[in-house]
Amino acid sequence: MESRPLRYFVAVAEELNFARAAERLGISAPPLSRAIRRLETDLGVTLFERTTHSVALTRAGEVLLAEARFALDALEAAGRRARRAAGPDRKLVLAVKADGDAGLLEPLLERYATDPAAVPVTVRLCAWLEQPRLLRRGEADAALIHEPFDRTGLDSETLVAEPRVAVLGAAHPLAARDHVLLADLGLRPGDLYRFLEETRQGGRDLAQVLTRVALGELVTLLPASVADRYPRPGVVYRPAPDAPPSLLAVAWPQQSRSTATAALVRAAAAVAATAREAHDGAAQPVASTRARSWSLSGGPGRA
Repeated sequence: MESRPLRYFVAVAEELNFARAAERLGISAPPLSRAIRRLETDLGVTLFERTTHSVALTRAGEVLLAEARFALDALEAAGRRARRAAGPDRKLVLAVKADGDAGLLEPLLERYATDPAAVPVTVRLCAWLEQPRLLRRGEADAALIHEPFDRTGLDSETLVAEPRVAVLGAAHPLAARDHVLLADLGLRPGDLYRFLEETRQGGRDLAQVLTRVALGELVTLLPASVADRYPRPGVVYRPAPDAPPSLLAVAWPQQSRSTATAALVRAAAAVAATAREAHDGAAQPVASTRARSWSLSGGPGRA
């Protein structure tokens, strides 16, 4: 299947209007409609339910939309990786949310630099959970990211599980307690990730989040390492013993055959294994069978 019909299909599926999709694609509506009809004929399915007033995806169309987006991203990513490989300077791009590395970034880079397969690293700082998109689009080779995240097209290894702390303004009534339970925040364990997404929407980075907490506008939960690294006037951290742990993972594209990326995963696993001693048991390393297998084979393939 060629990529052009898929691009046409995605445009119509996202606009649900042939005229708007045609304008977006820079073509006229009649050839776009014919192209979609040919695609439906080739696949032997109906992708859209059409009336004189509306366009809607069928169940087959919904499935193809998810697959087509992934396929088109993979094609674009392949092109980006090829152009980067042909460039004069070979580099590995590591995507990281600022302040979201559990303190592992610097020791990870130091450890990685000692590996014979290492290449220069560019650290790309990004927003909350932006890393999967960067990996799938070929804009990053590996990422440090907190779980859960969209694993479509990605492999990953959990590195560190650390307890969470409640983050409160100093004047908050719960700040006087020695610990805070989820029920104190009106939460159940199944509410946690929705709650975290809601609290992140008002601040792009940790500094903004902590400012809102200090102003009494926000209460949230963060990994315990944040309390160690970012003491702040007006903000108190209290253990949240019944909150699920915060899990930090290293992720990379499934199709990666880069020995440099494999070396970085090995380094991440090694650094995570020492985090427990460095933090006196606060961060618990998680066994990384894939990283161990890569260390034995020298990586899954050649860069």
